[in-house]
Amino acid sequence: MKTTLSRRVFLRGAGATMALPWLESVGRAERLTAPPLRMVAMFMPNGVRPDHWTPAGDGESYEITPHLRPLAHLKNDFLLIENLWNKNSVGRNGHWPKVPAWLSGGYVERTTDGDLDSGGTTVDQMAARAVGHETPLPSLELGLDPPRTGIDTAGGGFPRALGSFLSWSSRHTPVPKEIVPQLAFDRLFRNNKARVISGADPKNPSLIESMQRDDTSVLDLVREQAKSLRAKGSRADQARLDEYFDSVRAVEHRIELSMRPQKRWINEGKFPMDRPNPGIPATHPEHLRLMYDILTLALWTDSTRIATMMIGDAQSSQDYSFLPGVKGSWHGLSHHRDIEEQRRQYEAIIDWNMAEVAKFLTRLKELKEGETSLLDNSMILFGCSLKCGNRHDPENLPVVLAGGGRGTLRPGRRVRAAEKTPLCNLHLAMLHRMGVKEESFGDSTGVLQGLA
Repeated sequence: MKTTLSRRVFLRGAGATMALPWLESVGRAERLTAPPLRMVAMFMPNGVRPDHWTPAGDGESYEITPHLRPLAHLKNDFLLIENLWNKNSVGRNGHWPKVPAWLSGGYVERTTDGDLDSGGTTVDQMAARAVGHETPLPSLELGLDPPRTGIDTAGGGFPRALGSFLSWSSRHTPVPKEIVPQLAFDRLFRNNKARVISGADPKNPSLIESMQRDDTSVLDLVREQAKSLRAKGSRADQARLDEYFDSVRAVEHRIELSMRPQKRWINEGKFPMDRPNPGIPATHPEHLRLMYDILTLALWTDSTRIATMMIGDAQSSQDYSFLPGVKGSWHGLSHHRDIEEQRRQYEAIIDWNMAEVAKFLTRLKELKEGETSLLDNSMILFGCSLKCGNRHDPENLPVVLAGGGRGTLRPGRRVRAAEKTPLCNLHLAMLHRMGVKEESFGDSTGVLQGLA
């Protein structure tokens, strides 16, 4: 194909902007010569059952444990890293200050709710400062739980907001996460600036209804330009664009269905329940899966290369009674006190979330970028800010680093660092791979070795 297309050309329509996936037909003089490297941090609250996480065996021959079983088919696509910790979270509250420290390594101060101090800038925002100008969104922050307010007097006197945000642009400034799928999707493809601001309740009907949503499909808004672009591409690019547009349409359709009232049986009388607020899908599984799909699209379209995802906040009280044999909240069941029945339910919640993570990583592996995949060209950090949910221990944190780091990682192994190695050593290694050549980060003592 003689006609060249700029890598940074977008499909544009009235009220919509749509970035493109990696295309082989794009002119080499005007595009990236290889897919970019992405970095994602995914936070899971409430710890794990240690003996269901930590395996026997070393190197490539370690055994798959119950919590890791959903990732078994991806064993060659991730590193299981052990003996990392955040020393600055030792002896503090079991949950709230551990969350910002997970990505910053900082010492979190007890302050008032209006004077937050997370201890430092998080690693994702350090990377966004370096590469964020190269994409429409410098970074993307997603989550499921709305921010909390007030002081947890029973939990050490820490502001609950500390455990509500994973990403911090400075030690005093959290980066708001988007928890409404439609608004998160619109950040990728629409020109409007509607989003949930820090401190606002995203379930507030007046807030959502005042945003003047445009329900026109983003694909309809860019239809003519998309048709012209497709006609100029190679057969491989045409197939890739068709898959891409189908994925965008599918996410739009699922968002529409999740917000549409369904036919239901109406009983006589009243039930003592507040009217559900708009914006959030009716079920937790659909909510979570939509956010994973939006995160996938964000990375695949190169709308951003830096993202964070909070599966739950510091003490996620999400009710998991939708799982067979489970009755109660994630945080509540994490305090199982070694009671077999409660521990079994706690394990089931973790296993279900690990299965959802596996689906997300599998999708990244399936999306091809030339001779590689989106997963090959990513670093996906997944883990918790504490080890055992029942004991809140801060040592030997559960850490998975998935993806190939664009050839800079050698997955498929169990990597055991020296005991009490700073988690920030891993963060520093990831920053270096993103082109950020800092000598230190947080409480790091050097770059974590053994990843390649």
